Amino acid sequence: MKSQNFRKFAQLFSAIFGGLLISAPAISPALAQQSPPKINPCPSIFYEEPHNSQVVVPPGCPPNALTLRLDAQELLPAPTNSSPEQTRLGVSDQASEPGAVSSDQPQPPRQAPSATIALTNGKFDVRLVNDTAANVTFQVIGDTGPRSLQGKSDVTLQGLRAPVTVTFQREDGGQLIVTPQTTSSEPGSLEVRFKEATNAAQGRSAMRIERNGSVFLN
Repeated sequence: MKSQNFRKFAQLFSAIFGGLLISAPAISPALAQQSPPKINPCPSIFYEEPHNSQVVVPPGCPPNALTLRLDAQELLPAPTNSSPEQTRLGVSDQASEPGAVSSDQPQPPRQAPSATIALTNGKFDVRLVNDTAANVTFQVIGDTGPRSLQGKSDVTLQGLRAPVTVTFQREDGGQLIVTPQTTSSEPGSLEVRFKEATNAAQGRSAMRIERNGSVFLN
């Protein structure tokens, strides 16, 4: 009788212990699925070129150069209807870069460059010519602080390295017509002239020179 009871107890113990071993692997993946990996909402790429001067950081992140400039000019884009996951990443559904626009939304036409400069080892010179009577404040983002260019004067910025963004604004609050142009006699040199604008639609406040020498105005 004692031998039969011992065998029944051993069989019951084996069934319980074996069931625990079988269910343990099934529980572990379930717990893993409930703990998604943490994603950095403000990756360092937002603060590296060219994203530093081209991409607006998501809400809650420290502002980069472009975000600071647009915020000062009250030109920050309105919040989108992106999902919480997309908001944390600063991307849209099928975006390949932070801050890119989803491909299922209408895409604006690609802007044609206002000029193209022949770079010398990635470097170039810029001559700023102020044809207005007002002082113009300009800044090479990440290179110089704000500087003032008096009316009816010019200054040459030497040895700039592409890509780079230069911002400018009239100190009297007026708008600027900005005209970049190159000359075959001075390769690797860009001349930018400032003239008074009669309306806000003509106004420009930033110039971007890409690695290939393309010059864009904003």
